[in-house]
Amino acid sequence: MALDIRPAGPDDADTIHAFIVGLAVYERAPDAVEVTPAELRRQLQSAEPPFECLLAFDAGRPVGFALFFATYSTWRGRAGIHLEDLFVPEVERGRGIGTALLQRLAAVALERGCARLEWAVLDWNEPALRFYRGLGAEALDEWTTHRLSGTALEALAQTRGGSDSRPKSR
Repeated sequence: MALDIRPAGPDDADTIHAFIVGLAVYERAPDAVEVTPAELRRQLQSAEPPFECLLAFDAGRPVGFALFFATYSTWRGRAGIHLEDLFVPEVERGRGIGTALLQRLAAVALERGCARLEWAVLDWNEPALRFYRGLGAEALDEWTTHRLSGTALEALAQTRGGSDSRPKSR
């Protein structure tokens, strides 16, 4: 296997989208993907893209991706990287592609002076949990992820509590 890993650019939007859809199907949420290839392309063309992505290729054929973005640790006082998605199609698994993507991402984190590389895993995804444990990753069982989205996010944004820190127009 001649694996090539490189950063994604705007022209890779269709490939990234295909991996996102493949991951959604694997995670039992095939209808959850709202982003389009056009939106991914637009975001990757922006001056400050909201994410970065590594793509893995075997003989020119896309075989996996790692989509990530910058974070910050207030306790460490340093940047970090959050791995949003790592996906290798089932037919490609067991060949070291996921490991190679994470190795490259770990190298990116160290090159940037990051304090850590973090990600979340669905609790039922035992193959992924075993894979990550095998790499030496530690589960942070004492942390519970919370999320606001959709109407709950909008409702909270409309709630006025305490002082308003938003800039006022004059």
